[in-house]
Amino acid sequence: MEKKNAREMDFTNYLKEYPDQTGYFGEFGGAYLPPELIPAFKEVNEAYQTICHSARFISELRRIRKEFQGRPTPVYHCERLSKSLGTTQIYLKREDLNHTGAHKLNHCMGEGLLAKYMGKKKLIAETGAGQHGVALATAAAFFGLECEIHMGEVDIAKQAPNVARMKLLGAKVVPVSHGLKTLKEAVDSAFQAYLADHENSIYCIGSVVGPHPFPAMVRDFQMVVGKEAREQFLEMTGYLPDAVVAAVGGGSNAMGIFSGFLADPVKIYGVEPMGTGHELGQHAASMTYGSKGIMHGFESMMLKDDMGEPAPVYSVASGLDYPSVGPEHAFLNQIGRVKYDYVMDDEAIDAFFALSRLEGIIPAIESSHALAYAIKLAKTENPGFVLVNLSGRGDKDMDFVLENYGDRL
Repeated sequence: MEKKNAREMDFTNYLKEYPDQTGYFGEFGGAYLPPELIPAFKEVNEAYQTICHSARFISELRRIRKEFQGRPTPVYHCERLSKSLGTTQIYLKREDLNHTGAHKLNHCMGEGLLAKYMGKKKLIAETGAGQHGVALATAAAFFGLECEIHMGEVDIAKQAPNVARMKLLGAKVVPVSHGLKTLKEAVDSAFQAYLADHENSIYCIGSVVGPHPFPAMVRDFQMVVGKEAREQFLEMTGYLPDAVVAAVGGGSNAMGIFSGFLADPVKIYGVEPMGTGHELGQHAASMTYGSKGIMHGFESMMLKDDMGEPAPVYSVASGLDYPSVGPEHAFLNQIGRVKYDYVMDDEAIDAFFALSRLEGIIPAIESSHALAYAIKLAKTENPGFVLVNLSGRGDKDMDFVLENYGDRL
């Protein structure tokens, strides 16, 4: 396959052209499934391709976003934080103000509406930081569906407030006790549950990962973030931002905001979690240190152990500790349209405290990675206008941060 680069591509129709009909973004993506799940994913794809062009579906989703989710979320200028950094101006797309406190509800309400259209009775999903689990439990309650959330025991301990929310919303939380007991194992467990009951349920993947059509479908539901942000930023400033920054684990919040600016002369940065160091097992920077591999039904960049299996990963942010990344991110990295870099745990925690104290906004640790990188850009490159996707609020992280980093108060 001939490889392209960003300079050779016309991004005007990019979102319609990628992925192709088989679910590939260049050489990344696809659907690698056990035979018994091929009909189930074909059913999901055909249903989505039908309703995504339906005026009735689009109208209903817009109504839900306005009346239930509280969209549009605002863009906010961080005046005090910006002043502390010099002349660079930091702006935030406030997805933390989306109902349930993160961007995740954007695709969960879409997936719930799709499940109703398909006549399914149950939503099944994995969650790491708990935001996807809370969002899906919310969607299930809204649409009158059952909900089953698989979550690693390590993350259950770290994210107790979100576990409580899921249960209050009526979801069944399934603890996952094998392996590292985090996000990768939760995905394994959720896949097995879906395999056992795919006729009555739909697997609502929590990011732009998994087999086709989920990377494209989740991106499409998240595009509202980029569309709103671009329009709002132009209205506020009269300009486009010089740089757009988002954290990347699987990559749903990042693809949401990136999609609004791919065709513009704007620098775009995806920020990976480098954890506590550069050795395998100390981080989850799959784009920085990974190689091509297949896991959870799709091909992308993946961190591997000596046997070529998914490697153990770590991040202070439960929503970022995944050993692979969405295939569209791998493609955008390969063609050079998006630059992928990283920050360490300590940098993210410093940004967590800085935004809390200077702006009165407590961010999710996941979002703090993007903010930390924007701060780094301001200190080293002074890019002008920087728009950060503040993908979630930090209520879920406060107890953990105070317990482990309370000495920074």
